[in-house]
Amino acid sequence: MKIRSPIVSVLGHVDHGKTTLLDNIRGSTIASKEAGGITQHIGATEIPMSTISNICGPFVEKLSIVDTIPGLFFIDTPGHAAFTSLRKRGGALADLAILIVDINEGFKPQTFEALNILKMYKTPFIVAANKIDKLFGWDSVKNSSFTENFNNQAPNVQQDLEMKLYELVAKLHDEGFQSERFDRVSDFASQIGIVPISASTGEGIIELITMLLGLAQKYLTSQLEIHEDAPAKGTVLEVKEEVGLGTTIDAIVYDGILKTNDDIALMVPGDVLTTNIRSILKPRPLEEIRESKNRFENIDSVTAAAGVKISAPNLDDVISGSPMQVVSEKSNVKEEILKEMDDVTIDTEDEGVLVKADTLGSLEAVVNLLTDMEVPIRSANIGDISKRDIINANIALDENEDYGVIFAFNVNIHSKAVDDLNDSNIKMFKGDVIYQLTEDYVAWIEERKEAKRKAYLDAIIKPGKIFSIPKLIFRQSKPAICGIEVLSGTIKPNYPLINANGHIVGKIVSMEDNGESLHFISRGQKVAMAIDGAMTGKDFDEGDELYVDIPENHYKVLNREFKDKLSEDELQTLEEFLEIKRRNEPDWGKLRLFES
Repeated sequence: MKIRSPIVSVLGHVDHGKTTLLDNIRGSTIASKEAGGITQHIGATEIPMSTISNICGPFVEKLSIVDTIPGLFFIDTPGHAAFTSLRKRGGALADLAILIVDINEGFKPQTFEALNILKMYKTPFIVAANKIDKLFGWDSVKNSSFTENFNNQAPNVQQDLEMKLYELVAKLHDEGFQSERFDRVSDFASQIGIVPISASTGEGIIELITMLLGLAQKYLTSQLEIHEDAPAKGTVLEVKEEVGLGTTIDAIVYDGILKTNDDIALMVPGDVLTTNIRSILKPRPLEEIRESKNRFENIDSVTAAAGVKISAPNLDDVISGSPMQVVSEKSNVKEEILKEMDDVTIDTEDEGVLVKADTLGSLEAVVNLLTDMEVPIRSANIGDISKRDIINANIALDENEDYGVIFAFNVNIHSKAVDDLNDSNIKMFKGDVIYQLTEDYVAWIEERKEAKRKAYLDAIIKPGKIFSIPKLIFRQSKPAICGIEVLSGTIKPNYPLINANGHIVGKIVSMEDNGESLHFISRGQKVAMAIDGAMTGKDFDEGDELYVDIPENHYKVLNREFKDKLSEDELQTLEEFLEIKRRNEPDWGKLRLFES
């Protein structure tokens, strides 16, 4: 029996410092090379115990685990915490997690989502309160111990940090977690340790790593035990074309041993592929699997936990984010992989939006976010956007305008589908930063709601009052034409009018100013108005004030939903109008029992 390295996932809100933390440890620059500064495909980095000992010194020596745990194996998750594409049977791939929070900004939307993930999988975690170097007055000492450096800070700086820490403690309490600064935790089984750090200067990294090792030693020893001769299980990170090797896969091995010439089973669209390993290549320690600056080492075998590149035939259609398993005589691997894929099946509905993504993991990520937003999904698939996708999106559009949408994460559009998309009314959200797609979608939905609300408001007849200017009666009837001035509101053709006694005057036919026909007029304007059905001297006289006759159902909608949109003069006119209507009908405009 052997103890493997604990697999550690780094979660948190965008820009709170996840990749920068790992960059500090491994001395790389992955963060600056990602779309939007965010890691969008999961990477893996092995930190051997020798490096940990160099970083942590006497702190880690106190744990007496140098000979038991070989190191730490970090998974650098994407900028959005909901991106949980690396899985194994029974839950999350990570044994431990770091939830990184900007101590100056506190909890953000993705922080809460990360907490929900950790709750779901019951993953032990530590909170890294990052960016202490940005605290006003903080005196940074590069790569120093937090404990030692904190004691040298000015009292007001210490107090500022303590206040911000307890704001985090309060937020964690609201989410159901008891927590405390790491050096004050009395029981790590029931309390979450918070480690103040600076990912950019390296302050507090010593304590953070030591805490991870301590948790692994105390609570995960049995979980980390592996049989060195057991067939390997893993997860595919990415499918890549490599010069001299052809198509390869980057993968994480989380259990057992993987050997050259092993037969492995992998997921391809709709089926399971079995292929034979030609070679296993491993990045050197501290090299990120995607960014290894030196040549990979060609190895005969590798034991979990490890990140490797695999060369084998027929890998072109392997699905990123899917399971990988060594074929053994004792198990039905195909059935096991299909079962594992069933565990991550994406439920779709009869109507809803379409989702296309480049990997299973990113597909799940977008789907999880949309599900949390209660957006129904009609179709979710891996691959570029095709003509069939456009057809499906058009069908969705016909059923519901809000669902004529395609989310396209890190994929292209087939050349034959471009014209179809351009000729349609389909809305596409395309990009390589997941949270941006959903934020853009939310903004679009809000714009549509506001546009519908405005159109609805425009269709509602609103309060208005006009004054019949004396000595400007141009025609007495059929229709009556007179000069008027708008006293309040906005007046439009086809609006019905009543006089101050509540009697019907007629309907506005047209409005003109210097021969120009007007579609609406507003307060202060003086125009010639034609009123159908009205007769001057009978229905109204010059000098009278006339009111727009608001239908009762319009008034109820206006009073219930749009009253805040009325101007002061419109509100005054509405009160006058209501008084006129209720002189004759005391219950006019009141809510009936069946309407409540």
